[in-house]
Amino acid sequence: QVQLVESGGGLVQVGDSLRLSCAVSGLPFNVDHMGWFLQAPGKEREFVARITWNGGMTRYADFVKRRFTISRENSRNTLSLQMSSLKPDDTAVYSCAAGTQSWDTKFESAYTYWGQGTQVTVSS
Repeated sequence: QVQLVESGGGLVQVGDSLRLSCAVSGLPFNVDHMGWFLQAPGKEREFVARITWNGGMTRYADFVKRRFTISRENSRNTLSLQMSSLKPDDTAVYSCAAGTQSWDTKFESAYTYWGQGTQVTVSS
C-alpha cells in the first residue's frame, strides 16, 4: 500500500525558511517522479516542483524558482521541499504526490498517489 505522509508545516514569518518532508512507503517499481503541489484557500491546487525518482532531474514553477528546492534523500524514502524567502502568498496546504507517467508532470493528472498535506502559513 502506497503511503505519502507530509510533515514540517507550520506558522512562520515573512522571509523565513521552512523544510517540508514527505515520508514515502510502498511506491510501485515504475514510479517516474514525485512532486509538491500547493492549494491556497479558495484556489485550485497548483504545481510547485517535481523531481524524477531515478535521475533526480528537477522542474519548478516560475513563482518558486531560486526560493524552493526539491530533493529526495539518498535512502529514497523521503522527499523534501526546502523553502526560503517565504511570502504571505506561499500560505497554503502543501501536498506531495507520486506518479508513473513521464509527461505533463506539472499537472495533477500525472500523479496517482497523494499525501494528505501539511499547512504552511506565512505571517506578515
